[in-house]
Amino acid sequence: MSAGTRALVFTDLDGSLLDHHSYSVDAALPMLERLERAAIPVIAVSSKTRVEIECIRAAIGNRHPFVVENGAAIYIPRAYFASLPEGALERGEYWVLEFSPGRQRWLRMLQSLEPDFAGEFEYFQRAGVAGIAAMTGLSAAEAALANQREFSEPVSWLGSEERKAQFVAALQSRGAQPLQGGRFLTLAGDCDKGRALARLRAIYAGQSDHVAIHDIAIGDSNNDTAMLEAAETALVIRSPVHDYPPLQREGGVIYSDGCGPLGWAEGVGQWLAESAPGASWQ
Repeated sequence: MSAGTRALVFTDLDGSLLDHHSYSVDAALPMLERLERAAIPVIAVSSKTRVEIECIRAAIGNRHPFVVENGAAIYIPRAYFASLPEGALERGEYWVLEFSPGRQRWLRMLQSLEPDFAGEFEYFQRAGVAGIAAMTGLSAAEAALANQREFSEPVSWLGSEERKAQFVAALQSRGAQPLQGGRFLTLAGDCDKGRALARLRAIYAGQSDHVAIHDIAIGDSNNDTAMLEAAETALVIRSPVHDYPPLQREGGVIYSDGCGPLGWAEGVGQWLAESAPGASWQ
């Protein structure tokens, strides 16, 4: 990247940086190390909880901000930027920007719908650790972390597609913004990954004398669409279980051939080559 510019990588985790089946990141590790050497932040933007993402960040040595629960909140390590971003709360080791009501609102909403949709859905809080592990393939310890939600609630739909449409309409009429991901329908407020990306991009630009930002968003499923549309470049990761999510944009899109972290490394390498051919850190 040229002087006066800043590169940012916004990435989904499950099915993108992490393998859909094994949750392994191994195939992307060399590229992650290359980005770190080049001082290009890799920012997780995930449906996962804060504690889940903290574990992944620790495992790969990531120290950058991250977005939890499909855009419901941004966590910025305290003092990462020179000043506290407008609207951020100081909470422990983080500065936090919140965009959704808390989990309890969605739990009460699901309980209110139980009489009309009995036996047609299950959700994390009710399923518990064992149920979450069965639905996701996570270990019991990992499932416990997935259940430590703050702003949203994942739902597994068990009924027909016709009934699902009625269920979604009922949720929307009560103020939820349900979002279909690779596995679950997630209930949260009026937020998404794209708006969280835009807010963080503006913070980076504003705290760096308004340098030009060149960013890439990486994802594989429908709950990534908002950020894939919002970024300068979109990298759409091939999935072993579903088609590429449809995008409205016409340009600036890379489609990976490989799945998961293999496709992630492939696509990021292409973006780097196209964005800064011949740069010393290539």
